[in-house]
Amino acid sequence: MPGAKEKAKEKVKKEKRVKKPMSAITKRWFTNNLLFVIVFFFFFAIAMIFIARDYYISTVEMKLTSQYSNSVATFFSTYTGSTPERFEQGAKAYIEGFSQKDVMEVWVINKDGDVVISSSGFDVEKQVIPDYELAMSSDSRTASYAGKNEYGEHIRSQTYLLPTVNDQETGAIRYIISMTGVYRQLFFFILLMIVVFVIIVLLMTISGYFFLQSIVKSIDEINEIANKIAAGDLSARAPPQEHEDEISELSENINHMAEEILSSDKMKNDFISTVSHEMKTPLTAIKGWAETLIDMGDSDPELSKRGMKVIISESSRLMTAVNDLLDLSKIMNGRLSLRKERMDVLAELDETIFVFKDRSMREGIELVYNAPHNPTPMTGDADRIQQVFVNVLDNAFKYNEQGGRVDVFAEVLPPEEGAEGEEEPKATLRILVEDTGCGITEEELPKIKQKFYKSNISVRGSGIGLAVCDEVVSMHGGTLDIASEADVGTCVTITFPVDYVEIPDDLSLSLENSEKEADEELLKEN
Repeated sequence: MPGAKEKAKEKVKKEKRVKKPMSAITKRWFTNNLLFVIVFFFFFAIAMIFIARDYYISTVEMKLTSQYSNSVATFFSTYTGSTPERFEQGAKAYIEGFSQKDVMEVWVINKDGDVVISSSGFDVEKQVIPDYELAMSSDSRTASYAGKNEYGEHIRSQTYLLPTVNDQETGAIRYIISMTGVYRQLFFFILLMIVVFVIIVLLMTISGYFFLQSIVKSIDEINEIANKIAAGDLSARAPPQEHEDEISELSENINHMAEEILSSDKMKNDFISTVSHEMKTPLTAIKGWAETLIDMGDSDPELSKRGMKVIISESSRLMTAVNDLLDLSKIMNGRLSLRKERMDVLAELDETIFVFKDRSMREGIELVYNAPHNPTPMTGDADRIQQVFVNVLDNAFKYNEQGGRVDVFAEVLPPEEGAEGEEEPKATLRILVEDTGCGITEEELPKIKQKFYKSNISVRGSGIGLAVCDEVVSMHGGTLDIASEADVGTCVTITFPVDYVEIPDDLSLSLENSEKEADEELLKEN
């Protein structure tokens, strides 16, 4: 049966072989953006057509209304009120002098409503003239008409009544413009709008399609890489993008994620190997000494005593590794708890230093301790804080060499003046643990507090101690910072918020002398 990784890889291959007709992003663009643009331009084109239509019609109406003036009425005043022949003579003279014959047609109508003469040169039969009839009943003595003539041609006309003589009508002038040319121009404008509309939509569709395809192609490539990574191929990387944009940023983030996963996977494997070794070594010693003690019985009490000490020591070492694992599990699940009570932080550090002084003499590493005599009370978990100190000092000794040096310096920084937000402003206890060991490289330093990470796998330890320490210090409201330089040494800075307590100078001097005497006695004993 194929494994899960093989199945996932096969799934990726199948998905790669399937040719998608259109991506979801392209469909969404077509149904949302492009449809909106089409509807917008459609209504825009309709609006432009109506605007053009109104413009052409208003232009025609303006031409019709601008022809008749007082000069026309004055011109005909010499011909009205006389004989029909005299009126017809005046009508012919007006038509001959009319300059807009190429634009419009002019009819001169007599007092009986008959067309005397037309600028077209053709005789006009007796007919009903709608705008003339309306003008006769209108107070403005003018009227317009929009419709068809006797030939079915669309026209617009304007009729003006000539001035009356002795309250008798004398005639009228009718200006007529054929709408055929206007409608032809309007038709070409509409056709132009349709062509422009189609071209714009096609250009947007084609450009949008190719643009989206370039995005979809990049996303498909990144998706394929993500599937490969999910299938277990941690060497897969997204190809570099041509442009600096969000897709390029996503591609870089995918590659960065793959690097981090690869690094985490390596850390996990190293951690499993280290923990296995950390547990195997004491178990081997315990098993070996237990078999030896069983075989020899009570024949050698001294050897039995030595064996029991090794078993106890290795059991303690094994218990430490197990406790580190349990602490890490609690941290990862958010279940690490503290048993807080009133305690003195420097008192816990003093006890830890006292224990490590014996180790410093055994390993030939100088341990220098300098701390104030101020009480540093706070509410915290004394066991957990001592665990931090033990772990940090243990690292300082483990990564050091014979003839090296470990300096531990502590100081109490008084509360800042004018501090607000707290009923009782806290002082800051700062502890520096500096060693002359192998140090940490600049590349490894940012990862040193990560879970499972070990800068030097040749040195015993699970690689989870600093992660636990950092979490414990953080839970107490403090900080744990590490500065290091390869082949020079490492400096660990720990801070805790503590209650500020001042002691008199004479008491401080007395405590300092007592401490010196205690150190001298310890040196004499060793």
